[in-house]
Amino acid sequence: MAHIAMVSIPAHGHVNPSLDLVRELVVRGHRVTYANDPGFAGVVASTGAELRPYASTLVQLNDEWGDDPIEQLTYFLDDAIAMLPQLRSAYTDDRPDLFLYDIAGAPARVLGEQWGIPAIQLSPTFVAWDGYEEDMAPTLRALRDDPRGADYFGRFATWLRSNGSSVTDGPTFMGRPSRCLALIPRVLQPNADRVDPAIYTFAGPVIGDRSGQGTWTGPADAEHVLLISLGSAFTRQTDFYRRCLTAFGSLPGWHTVLQIGRHVDPADLGTVPDSVEVHPWIPQLAILEQADAFLTHAGMGGSSEGLYCGVPMIAAPQAVDQFSNAERLAQLGVAEVVDSSVVTPEQLRDALRRLTSDPAVRDRSADLGRRVRAEGGAARAADEIETLLPGHAAQAAGR
Repeated sequence: MAHIAMVSIPAHGHVNPSLDLVRELVVRGHRVTYANDPGFAGVVASTGAELRPYASTLVQLNDEWGDDPIEQLTYFLDDAIAMLPQLRSAYTDDRPDLFLYDIAGAPARVLGEQWGIPAIQLSPTFVAWDGYEEDMAPTLRALRDDPRGADYFGRFATWLRSNGSSVTDGPTFMGRPSRCLALIPRVLQPNADRVDPAIYTFAGPVIGDRSGQGTWTGPADAEHVLLISLGSAFTRQTDFYRRCLTAFGSLPGWHTVLQIGRHVDPADLGTVPDSVEVHPWIPQLAILEQADAFLTHAGMGGSSEGLYCGVPMIAAPQAVDQFSNAERLAQLGVAEVVDSSVVTPEQLRDALRRLTSDPAVRDRSADLGRRVRAEGGAARAADEIETLLPGHAAQAAGR
């Protein structure tokens, strides 16, 4: 069987989408190594893969990404530049048959080209479509007009040229892979009908057995369950959490699970109603499978899991693609969008009541859940990967 190398960064939103795919590849008998920071050693080990450690410069951010796009892009470029020599050293004497790489694992594509090894991008967010560059031109122009942005793009191009990349424009290198598996529901992809199927395959969210993350059982007397989670990176929202307690803490028949992350002290929330349980972290999928509603920041992972479980959502986007995801969920008729900075407890409560009392929302949520599950997930993604392994055609002909 093949040696497949997965390359990612130490961020849950970039690691979690690949975990069940890695686990599926291991079950199929492939040897999978996973390059990431040692802080993710336990997560990698849980899939059956072997960690290939490198020291990530992103660890020092401690989940504090900020909201400046140029600053964020610079973080990722600095990490890529630091990662490449470490990745080369880790694999020089044990070259893989194929690289899989997260969208932030750019050095894998560079190294794959240098060594003549195929590389497949795994995208945990939406991908480029025909006309994407034209549609995004105003945004890119604004970034390039900023002196910091001009420096970023110049450094990126210099790094690519110095490493012999055949693609030397940073946005093109990142957004136009030679092959990509999109690990998101196709319904969340903008302009899905304009995405090139020869390059991009939508496998849907790769969701497998998450029992290793823990289980959850709601109170026996709870008629309805609401999950509130703003993910892992945008959780410093004490005032918003207080408004949620006011909005939902006294709703008859409702039990609320509130994830606050590791930066908020539960004592700062004030009095927590008996109908609410507060945690720094929760086994999200286990709760969503039993939930009647989900208040989410509309990150791609949360949006995908909400759709997968057929749960109506209140979307409170915080940054980056969360705003477009929230709008798309609303267009699909399974969510309402709120501004977490100003929304009142009464508005939150009214949104929950509208979503959970409307049979049409319930039916659309259930239908989308069936469609997302039918996209194939880990099995389909693994099948696609195996078609690109060296010798696959010969093996298939010999069967």
